[in-house]
Amino acid sequence: MSMSGGRGSGGRERLVVIGGDAAGMSAASQARRLRGPEELEIVAFERGHSTSFSACGIPYWVGGEVPERDRLIARTPEEHRARGIDLRLRTEVTEIDVPGQRVRARDVDSGAESWTPYDRLVIATGARPVRPDLPGVDAPGVHGVQTLDDGQALLDTLARTRGRRAVVVGAGYIGVEMAEALINRGFEVTVVNRGKEPMSTLDPDMGRMVHRAMQGLGITMVNNAEVTKLLTGEDGRVRAVATEHAEYPADLVVLGIGVRPETALARAAGLPLGAHGGLLTDLAMRVRGHENIWAGGDCVEVLNLVSGQEQYVPLGTHANKHGQVIGTNAGGGYATFPGVVGTAVSKVCDLEIARTGLREKDARRVGLRFETVTIESTSRAGYYPGAAPMTVKMLAELRTGRLLGVQIVGREGAAKRVDIAAVALTAQMTVEQMTALDLGYAPPFSPVWDPILVAARKAVSKVRAG
Repeated sequence: MSMSGGRGSGGRERLVVIGGDAAGMSAASQARRLRGPEELEIVAFERGHSTSFSACGIPYWVGGEVPERDRLIARTPEEHRARGIDLRLRTEVTEIDVPGQRVRARDVDSGAESWTPYDRLVIATGARPVRPDLPGVDAPGVHGVQTLDDGQALLDTLARTRGRRAVVVGAGYIGVEMAEALINRGFEVTVVNRGKEPMSTLDPDMGRMVHRAMQGLGITMVNNAEVTKLLTGEDGRVRAVATEHAEYPADLVVLGIGVRPETALARAAGLPLGAHGGLLTDLAMRVRGHENIWAGGDCVEVLNLVSGQEQYVPLGTHANKHGQVIGTNAGGGYATFPGVVGTAVSKVCDLEIARTGLREKDARRVGLRFETVTIESTSRAGYYPGAAPMTVKMLAELRTGRLLGVQIVGREGAAKRVDIAAVALTAQMTVEQMTALDLGYAPPFSPVWDPILVAARKAVSKVRAG
């Protein structure tokens, strides 16, 4: 094993980045903008083959809407290197020596190991897919979907699988989007979900609408079902997914159970982790108690501005913002990341799904008392061609009327309306204040009373009555 001095060559400071996707490479790029190669050496380690790719886009690549893998890559390794970043692909960091300010890395292909000292460290190790410890889970034909390599492996399996029966385990964002992708590829799809309804990020009454839409697409939904094992055939490949009460034939299985923060390195190094297993940082994204270590992306917990509690929200939007903040601070500037309100959107074919803020159970968990309203409206003026139904559910705090959360399920034009609510939540607006918002109106874009404002008006009446 080799070991160099405490700083980069020529006495420069060295910034080491662990993880080459959104948060890590955003941080490296931003630090490079602030400090040139003559001042700051930047070394980035990535255990995979790709950098700066959109994991969120993988279901659309698998489904065929995105025609090729390279469309999902925002910046190639060559582009990063051309900007003076020493990017080392297929190199996995196996240990962080915090007292010694160094990391141990292993070449994935050769197995060679070496230590690299750092002055400043960025941990952007991302998330790992939940892979349940079940019989048959590692059989050929069973796929997780987290990286571009995972997506390619799934596409390869789709191309050579003769049968057309697919089972998706899990009905969160990944599971629902992969179910659509497989329908688009001509598979018969069954989704096995342990929850009462799909999309547990919604309240069950809103999830039920997603359930109906999925059934309308020909997807078989199996709710309240726990997978007990994956059955294999004589050739060793997966042939069925079993629950306590039934078996579902499968030529292909996709695991869409969600992800957990990839923090084994951080845990072994004694860095502080939260209740969800993610790294804890301050407002500058600095790891708590460590002046020269930052962390961001899917491996950290973030402050929910509505509940006031730490939350695990693995989304690319946050990862890129974290990277900007970290790169600014690691590069000698100043920036903060105040927190999130929990905004997310998705779709199942033409059904759009959106949510922000707290669900009913979230509000109860933190001790808030609230009222809920649900309204039916349309995406455009009712008389205008293409007007489509939309359901908006709104939570508001009892007595104060403070907006607590919004969920929207509808057709074209529904999902991005959640951004109005996201801004209102960030500004801590009441539903009464929201009713006066000066939103854009014309018949092709909304009714004269936008669905968000209709819900806010109804919520005002209800919290006053309460």
